[in-house]
Order: sequence, then structure tokens, then C-alpha cells
Amino acid sequence: MSREIHDKQPRKGLGMPVKKAKDFKGTLKRLIGYLAPHKLRLIVVFFAAIISTIFTILSPIFLGKATTTIFEGLMAKVNGVSGITIDFDYIGQLIFILVFLYLFSAAFSYVQQFIMVEVSQKIVYKLRKDTNEKVTRLPLKFLDSHSNGDILSRATNDIDNISNTLQQSVTQVITSIVTIIGIIIMMLTISPLMTIIVLLTLPLSIVLTTIIVKKSQGYFKGQQRTLGDLNGHVEEMYTGHPIIKAFKREEIAEQQFEEINEQHYQYGWKAQFVSGVIQPLMAFVNNTGYVLICVVGAVLVTRGTIRIGDIQAFIQYARQFSQPITQAANISNIIQSTIASAERVFEILDEEELPAEVSDAKVISSPKGDVTFEHVRFGYNNNEIIINDLNIDVKKGQTIAIVGPTGAGKTTLINLLMRFYDVNQGKITIDQVDITELKRESLRSMFGMVLQDTWLFNGTIKENIAYGNEKANEEDIIKAAKIANADHFIRTLPEGYDTRLNEEASNLSQGEKQLLTISRAILADPTIMILDEATSSVDTRTEGFIQTAMNELMKNRTSFVIAHRLSTIKKADCILVMNEGNVIEQGTHAELLRQEGFYAELYNSQFTTQKTLETAPDF
Repeated sequence: MSREIHDKQPRKGLGMPVKKAKDFKGTLKRLIGYLAPHKLRLIVVFFAAIISTIFTILSPIFLGKATTTIFEGLMAKVNGVSGITIDFDYIGQLIFILVFLYLFSAAFSYVQQFIMVEVSQKIVYKLRKDTNEKVTRLPLKFLDSHSNGDILSRATNDIDNISNTLQQSVTQVITSIVTIIGIIIMMLTISPLMTIIVLLTLPLSIVLTTIIVKKSQGYFKGQQRTLGDLNGHVEEMYTGHPIIKAFKREEIAEQQFEEINEQHYQYGWKAQFVSGVIQPLMAFVNNTGYVLICVVGAVLVTRGTIRIGDIQAFIQYARQFSQPITQAANISNIIQSTIASAERVFEILDEEELPAEVSDAKVISSPKGDVTFEHVRFGYNNNEIIINDLNIDVKKGQTIAIVGPTGAGKTTLINLLMRFYDVNQGKITIDQVDITELKRESLRSMFGMVLQDTWLFNGTIKENIAYGNEKANEEDIIKAAKIANADHFIRTLPEGYDTRLNEEASNLSQGEKQLLTISRAILADPTIMILDEATSSVDTRTEGFIQTAMNELMKNRTSFVIAHRLSTIKKADCILVMNEGNVIEQGTHAELLRQEGFYAELYNSQFTTQKTLETAPDF
């Protein structure tokens, strides 16, 4: 990525103020929309949850009957009533029914969990797929203005959070609702009076839950956002670790980490603390109701209004009644975190995409390589135009060198040519066809790029070179490496072409990495080559090898070469001298030197500096 772009584009800074969910209901509705294709499975889950819960709800009734049978038999024995004993056969039947209920409840619970795991994983798979495909359709300016860590956090941590909620909380919501309704019905059949006492605690529980949920939402949102900031910072610090060490910026990096980590800690503990307050508050309310039930139940038993087993069953129901309410309260907090995560994911999915291709987009089947810039005007921001009325006419096979000071617009010109950005005014044509009328895939397939910052992925050398042409065989790969003068050093490696590189390719030198990227470009066999300061970060000897490889690469191809070392572009067919977004001079090396203008000044300053260094005494 060019430094110019990063300088021009605003980045989302760390430590931005937290925002609550912009549209909680809309985000929830949209998330539920991902469940729609699985409605048949969800119906099965729904009924399995109902049946499992019903079996669980019925068990206290049979336990109460067993308790009543034992109690009445013991009391008869204590009171000396003859002929009345404990009916163990009846108790055995009750135990058999209870075992049956528990087994079937567990079986249906297993079914609902099994199906819900499958559904949740499919939904998460689609979310990841949608996010990945969306990123490929986003303009380069989005990636320039968002840290890699933040995007990664949305695609991993936030979607994992959604996955966990779908797997666990959806079935819990169904179970909680059915349990509450079922328990209320069973309690009413035992004692309407005690049921009213239990229900009186419900409004207080709802009020407390609502207050806490509203308070915790902002903290959960902040927790997810700062997690993204933390990932972004760590990714940047590890990627640039040698630079940080070289400039002795460890303390500042640690301080920045501490600040972000502190923010994450503050949001995290507040979110967990506030959500954790629900359980003790609910326990207090439920225990208060439990005490009242015990007192009233004891009075009713002494009066003979209800039996002791019914009191036992009712107490169990009262205990079970508090559990789904507490569970629902906890789920509400999980949903808050999930909605915060979903909103972050949907923010990516809602980002403005690249402009759509025209309906009758063209394909140049046999490109020649003629390139024209006609009155091009462009700025990364509408208020900051950096290219004004640019006109360039490049013929097939020509080598065009682009020089100028940093920020002159050299790399911007390449970004426009590749259509990473669209021009504000004017047009760019290839073989007399406006590039906005071409399919992007067709346009970019005509280009090969070798950049200053080499990009190699985790894989073998063979795989990295073959990235330029997926249809290439091993013979083609070796041939491309030989043309790029890379074959010799590759064969000196322990495993040759099968040597595995890590993401940073730290087991190769900068020059060796550059030769691999040139090999990749040669294998792609493009019509137009772009070389963006490809030799700026290597020593003079390695530069010679790379320059030889680039000369082979540019044969019979239209080439755009951006270079700071002007000695490498003397043989260019045309040199464009840019300053402040405009081409101020153009011509061959000799013609520009004769003009004694801006280019001559640049060249002579480099030449003088080089001569001074060469003649400087050794110390």
C-alpha cells in the first residue's frame, strides 16, 4: 500500500468515543433474517424444546405424590391406625414414571441441541462468507481507513460471539418461555393463592432486568470495539517490531497498548459487573417470595387445605420458576453483546461497495498496451485535489518512467490506472477503451505489478511464484525463476523450490524476496507492467540483479516504472516528471538534462551525492 494513500486518508483513531447500538431492533431483525432459511429445523427445535420442558415440569407432581404417600403412611403408623401402610408398589410406579420423564426429557434436549448447533454453524458460515466476499468488493479507501486488526476482529471475534449465542441462547429462550408458562399452569392447579404470591415478584424482576440491560448495552458495545482496537494495535506492533526496536519506541508502544488495554478492561469489567448484578438481585427477589410461600404453605397444610406433597411440588416449581427468569435475564445480557457484535459485522456488510460495472462491460481479448490519460483530475478527498488536468499518451511496448518528489502523485497515478480509485474528471483508456467500460477482472488481468513492499504468503517458493498463473506447471515456474535470476539462490536453499516461507518471508533477504515477486510477474505474462520503486530497498549489487531481471520482464511490454534512483531509468522511452499532481516535464533522459529544469536538478543532486559518497575517505 502506498504511503501517499495512508497520508491522505483519515484513519479511525484508537480511543474513539463509544457509541451505543444505532438500531437495536433493526439489527436484531436482520440477524433473525439469517434464521429464515432454517425455519423447518427451528420448528423441530421448538417442539423438541417444548416436549423436553414439559417432561421436566411434570416431574415435581410425581415426586409430590410419592412424598404424600410416604408421609400419610408414616403418620398413620404414628397415630396407630391399623391396615394402612406405605404403598411401595405405588411409589415404585412413580419412580418408573420419573425415570421415563427424565430420559425422554434428556433425549429431546439432545435433539434440539444437535439441530441448533448445525443451524448456528451454517448461519455463522454464511456470515463469514458474506463478510469475506464483501471485503473483496470494498474500495481500497475502506482498507486504507480501517486497521487490519479491527477488520479481523469483526470477522473473527464478533462472528464467534454470534455463533455462541445462536448455539446456546436460542434454545434457552424457548425453554425459558415454555418453562415459565408450564410452571404457572402447574402452580395454579395446586394453589392459586401461592401462585399469586410468586407472580407478585415477577414485575419487580422485570423492572430490575430492564434497567440493568439498558445500562450494560453501552459497555458491551465498548468492549467489542476496544477488542478490535487492541487486535489492530497488536498486529501493527508485531508487524513493525524491528522498526520499533530501531527507533527505541518500545515505551511508547507499551504505553499505547496500556491505554487501549485499560479501555478494554474498563468496558469489560463494567459490562460483566453490571450484567452480573442481575443474578444476586434476582436471587434476593426469589428468596423473598420463597420465604412467603413456605409460611403460607405451612399454614395451608395445618388447615388441611392442601397435602404436604403438593407443598413440596409447589416449592420445587417456585424454585424452577426463578431459574428461567434468571436465565432469561442472563440471556438478555448475552443478546446485548451479540447485537453489538452483529452491528459491527453489519457495518462492514453495509459499507459502500465499488461502483457497479456497466451492464455491457467490455473485455479486451488481445490487448496491445496503448494507454492514454486524458484531462485526468483526482483527489482522495473532494477538497484536496492532488492531480490536475493530467495528459499522457503511451504507445505499445514503451517504457514510461515516472519521477518526482514524495507526494507528487506517482503511486496515485498507478492506483488510477489499476482502477483502485476512479478519477473525478477525465478518463483513462487502454487500446482506446475507457477503463470504466471494462470488466475489472479483465482490466487487472492485463497488469503485472512489482512493488517496493514485497508480498509473499505462507507457502512454498513454488506456490508463491505460481500465484501469478494458477495454470502454470513446474517447468514454467522454473523457467520464470531463471529469467528473473532467482533460480540460483532458490536451489541453494535446503529444500529448493519446496522451501516454505512464513507470512513475513523472514528466511529470505529483501533482494531475494523481490526476485521472487519478479518471477511471479514474469509467469503471469502481463501486457502492461508496473514497477513501483522495486529496487529502492536493496543494495547496489542486488539492484543490478533485479535491474537485469526487470529488463527481461519489460521486453515487448508497455511498462510504467516509478523510481527514486534516476540512474535506473536512463533508457526509458519517456520520463514523466511529476510535481504536485501535474506532469511538469516529459522527454527522454538526454532531452530532460538538456532542458536544465526540475529533472536535471533532481538527477544532478543524486549524482553529486553519489560521487561525494564514492570519494569520501574511509575512517
